[in-house]
Amino acid sequence: MAKADDAELLEIDGRMVRISSPMKPYFARDVQLTKLDIVRYFLAVAPGALRGIVDRPVVLKRFVNGSEAEPFYQKRAPSDLPEWMRTVTLSFPSGRTAEEVVVDHAAGLAWIVNLGCMELHPHPVRSGDLDHPDELRVDLDPQPGVEWADVRAVTMEVKSLLDDLGIIAWPKTSGSRGIHINVRIEPRWTFTEVRRAALALARAVEKRCSLASSKWWKEERHGVFLDYNQNAKDRTTCSAYSVRPLPDARVSTPLRWDEVMTCDPADFTVLTVPERFAKIGDPHAEMDRHAGVLDALLEMAARDEAEGLGDAPWPPHFRKMEGEPARVQPSKSRGSATKKTVKTEGQEDDPNSAPITKKGRRQPTMPLIVIAQSSDKAAAEAGLERWRVQHPEVAALLAPDDVLVDRMRGSSYVWYRIRVNLRHVPEAARPAQGVPDPNDDPTRARDESKA
Repeated sequence: MAKADDAELLEIDGRMVRISSPMKPYFARDVQLTKLDIVRYFLAVAPGALRGIVDRPVVLKRFVNGSEAEPFYQKRAPSDLPEWMRTVTLSFPSGRTAEEVVVDHAAGLAWIVNLGCMELHPHPVRSGDLDHPDELRVDLDPQPGVEWADVRAVTMEVKSLLDDLGIIAWPKTSGSRGIHINVRIEPRWTFTEVRRAALALARAVEKRCSLASSKWWKEERHGVFLDYNQNAKDRTTCSAYSVRPLPDARVSTPLRWDEVMTCDPADFTVLTVPERFAKIGDPHAEMDRHAGVLDALLEMAARDEAEGLGDAPWPPHFRKMEGEPARVQPSKSRGSATKKTVKTEGQEDDPNSAPITKKGRRQPTMPLIVIAQSSDKAAAEAGLERWRVQHPEVAALLAPDDVLVDRMRGSSYVWYRIRVNLRHVPEAARPAQGVPDPNDDPTRARDESKA
């Protein structure tokens, strides 16, 4: 290892990788870790980390100021790419294209980590065929308040269904509160077909397990959401051995199936996973040898459609898809237009008659109120706690999934909105919508500046 200015030069398999600002703090709360510590971690688990990203275009999620600062996504490869790194041209649903980085070896892994990429976000395709995924991804996303035991129970239900279909799957902790299940598949199907298979899987698990949900809109979800849209083109999830921006430097860790029901995700961190890797190796080492097929899942999708259960909403940046239902959350769905009553001359209005609904007016179907909105997630969560103290009787009636935490993204900012669904609260006891606390909505400031 050599030093150059404020940098470390690492020789990795005969290639020199420059690590800039190696002593920059990347974790400073529960653990103390520098950028160089993160690089060394990835080199210690490189065979496993590379298995999830090698020969795949990678979206660069860059934590340039460490785990506690907001990251940004970069699709296009930097201009100062080393000669031993390569790119592929990827097209997106918008019609645009970008040259994205492809990582082939440990030196390339260290190079993107130096850019701040602790979370690795590969596309589910190989560079030789960018139109046909070779991986189906099952993202189990627990809703607020859902216990880890419930996540594990749904995970085992997914395994049971896939076992019934003869499909081999590979679980890993998400590095946060959920679990990811990866399925290697033959690259014979389009993104649309793989997503269709994932939707059929989510709906089938929902039917088998009351803890599972396939509903896209947060206000309709409960328990553990199976995010089928992670299989849409241009969507990525963090791959194995990624480091998540939690205070304890938690890692998205591959598991054996016999570990799922007893594991604790907090046990897998930057400080513990290298020793585990050295001791037991990579539980997903054989994944590439077991590419499965989607025929059975697509047959399930066809049966759903024959029974009238069509497509589900796509992510918001996609064009409207054929067969897709209205892409609007239920609480904002448009009410049907009411015909205007023609009064005869001298006719009085009936004070007891229902008011006429104006055509096109959005009619809420869920009793939602906004509690807090802020660019600081902790500040928004503190506002929720203040609201709970102010309304203890109402708070006691809420189910865990009645609290909706929305991460809102603008062109150059991110903010958080917390809403509460009062569906379990008697109508007479429901508090009215007040001024959110805090009420830092960046879109309001933007609109006011344009006024």
